Amino acid sequence: MKKILVANRGEIAIRVMKTAQKMGIKTVAVYSTADRNSPHVKFADEAVWIGESASNQSYLLGDKIIEVAKTLNVDAIHPGYGFLSENAEFSALCEKNGIIFIGPKPKAIEIMGSKLAAKDAVLKYNIPMVPGVDHAITDIEEAKETAKKIGFPILIKASAGGGGKGMRIVDKEADFESQMNRAISEAVAAFGDGSVFIEKYVASSRHIEIQIMADSHGNVLYFFERECSIQRRHQKVIEEAPSSVLTPEIRKNMGEAAVLVAKSCDYLGAGTVEFLYDENDNFYFLEMNTRLQVEHPVSELISGVDLVELQIKVARGEALAIKQEDLKIKGHAVELRVYAEDCVNDFLPSVGRLDVYQLPVGEGIRVDNGFEQGMEVPIYYDPMLSKFITYGTSRDEAIEMMLKAIDNYKIEGVETTLPFGKFVFEHEAFRSGKFDTNFVKKYYSPEVILAQKAKEAEIAALIALKQYFEDQKVLRLPN
Repeated sequence: MKKILVANRGEIAIRVMKTAQKMGIKTVAVYSTADRNSPHVKFADEAVWIGESASNQSYLLGDKIIEVAKTLNVDAIHPGYGFLSENAEFSALCEKNGIIFIGPKPKAIEIMGSKLAAKDAVLKYNIPMVPGVDHAITDIEEAKETAKKIGFPILIKASAGGGGKGMRIVDKEADFESQMNRAISEAVAAFGDGSVFIEKYVASSRHIEIQIMADSHGNVLYFFERECSIQRRHQKVIEEAPSSVLTPEIRKNMGEAAVLVAKSCDYLGAGTVEFLYDENDNFYFLEMNTRLQVEHPVSELISGVDLVELQIKVARGEALAIKQEDLKIKGHAVELRVYAEDCVNDFLPSVGRLDVYQLPVGEGIRVDNGFEQGMEVPIYYDPMLSKFITYGTSRDEAIEMMLKAIDNYKIEGVETTLPFGKFVFEHEAFRSGKFDTNFVKKYYSPEVILAQKAKEAEIAALIALKQYFEDQKVLRLPN
């Protein structure tokens, strides 16, 4: 494998290219009009414009990307995450054109892309699942009867869903119809598929996922778990590895269950198996993400592996050189997704120019970044600026490092999730490990951030005033 095209943008494109270059592999970037001056374009060995700013006119054009790859004699395509990463048709198109798709085969993407098909595939392996229905529902009355049988609260989920879209929690029967209609219309808008399914809503649950890697020789490894319970709009913002609540026994059981999920669809490459974990130490299979996850760095840091390197090796047909018993957890890592979002205004995207953009540096700090000072944050894509990770010998050390590093991450021009991150990492519920997916609902309000900002402004004003008086003293000194 001599040349890889990265069919993505921003920080994940650079992340993949760094490993490729380390392995002596040339890289090709593709970019839209909005991204013509982006760091990933400059970082690659070659770069090709593929269309206008909107993703459906650029990064989602599978045929166009294949055309570029063939013209430049590319051996393989790495899709990153988002865009075409979980598109079975694109995976098949690569295969058809003699280009290696650095990811699973079309069949596995297809099975795991449907939550219902995924449940059906893992059924024979006796993996625990949340009580619910095993088929898609579009009829409101049927759905209502099903919900009553399962018992409220229930969760309505889009079968083709992801990213928290087409998902509704319903506490009582009276709200069911309106929430069902909203879930269906969201699912149609987001995925072109209005089918939903219903399952019991597990209150006080944690969202824990297992990182796996599978080769073409029948080997599947798990690289321990990630705790992903701090979410807004059912979407992750803060992750850590390992979880503060899993016992070695539960970790092993969950890891082995994840391996079976991978085997159920003849999986190849990097993937993540997601579980719900309740207050009684039960875990339930949720879904499988057939790609590299945003939060993969925390797994890399605690296991000492480069997951992208393993992805490339597996894609070129190599067997995994490590055994499960060789893998050990070392240290602790926490990650904050730095989004250009206003955490005071319902986490709405905040677009604009990065007037100041300075990354924190130091031992134990990793920033997978896709922006630089002076750039505009485009409205066309996910508003994530970077993945911001700290790593220490213990959980407390990683958290303390993160808090110090947040103060040294300077961003002006757009609102970001940095203040929200600071709030979480300082909060007693997070520090103690006693939290679940309801953390934001239970503890967070915009007022806390506003109070935090007012306090910081007051301290800054006092420091400035003190400096002014010091300067005045100097000025009064005689020659």
